[in-house]
Amino acid sequence: MGLNAGNGKRGAKAQMRIQKAPEPDYPGISLRQLERTDLSAWYAYLSRDEVVQHTSWDLKAAEDLLPLFEGIESTSAASLRRLAIVSEASGALIGTIGFHTISEINRSAEIAYDLAPGNWGRGVASAVCAAITRWAFIEYGFVRIQGTVLETNSGSARVLEKCGFHYEGMLRSYRMVRGSPGNFKLYSALNTD
Repeated sequence: MGLNAGNGKRGAKAQMRIQKAPEPDYPGISLRQLERTDLSAWYAYLSRDEVVQHTSWDLKAAEDLLPLFEGIESTSAASLRRLAIVSEASGALIGTIGFHTISEINRSAEIAYDLAPGNWGRGVASAVCAAITRWAFIEYGFVRIQGTVLETNSGSARVLEKCGFHYEGMLRSYRMVRGSPGNFKLYSALNTD
């Protein structure tokens, strides 16, 4: 049996879609389930060099994102969960945030997020990261949420630090970065922090 998305209780399996997203403490920004209709807008900024240069994204076309949607639509308790970060004024997708590498046994997950460059440096990522982290400890009963950041991605490291994540160390050659092994900083937040 897996967790029912949206209520944090064990029961019949359902898609691991997020029915009621947390509300970030940031005016004009809301969160909702990421949908396949967001594919083009998501790829539009993920295809920009300045967005992916300090990440492990390796996309050649918008279709490369389709396996992520298949994961979102999975009924597995370990399936990924991803929310759209939306501008309330325009309704436009400006980023995404969610969890992957979910372990029901260990009650842990890895957080991941991305943001369109026009929204960098305004505190949006920190606000949504803090909101979804607090929410996930309650909603999913996670004990640990970790984040891995390519060692050159100082902006993402600052987001995690602002959200109360603790630096744990360097993961050497942890993940492939467009064909080469990359070193990643490991951060974590515990439900007891």
